Amino acid sequence: NKRQKKMAQDELFPIIDEDGNVIGKATRRECHSGSMLLHPVVHLHVFNSKGELYLQKRSLSKDIQPGKWDTAVGGHVDYGEEIETALRREAREELGITDYTPVFFLRYTYQSTREREVVNDYYCIYDGDFNVDPVEIDEGRFWTREEIESRISTGIFTPQFSGELEKISALWDKILKNK
Repeated sequence: NKRQKKMAQDELFPIIDEDGNVIGKATRRECHSGSMLLHPVVHLHVFNSKGELYLQKRSLSKDIQPGKWDTAVGGHVDYGEEIETALRREAREELGITDYTPVFFLRYTYQSTREREVVNDYYCIYDGDFNVDPVEIDEGRFWTREEIESRISTGIFTPQFSGELEKISALWDKILKNK
């Protein structure tokens, strides 16, 4: 509804410097307006024990990349919130998962035409049930590496996930080797 969308646009995010130090705060609207205010986000790559990667299809109501397949969990860090607290909140809100062990593996800066963010990447192995939030996510499922790689140039994935695929390839090799 309109009120919820306005409230979401007024959420406060921390503004950080290149070293990750909080230097201010701004609303979601300000951060996504092309201001390039650097703000932190979290991603959780969810693998199952077979080595498949869970992806979510973003809701058509999203303001960025609606209807595209994306990382299992992705979200903003709220002002005053710790990175891992944000990760656990987003995983609970988007997929309904709480019983998992997140492992940090990568931090990088991502820039689009609308925003600039520091991505804190985690992964986990998870074979439990999901309780997907229909407001955030249209659908979700596990994909094999071959399924993703064969469709990467078709435009069904977010540009950010497409770029991240290269970054998680070594991680995927490690997970497949250890299964």
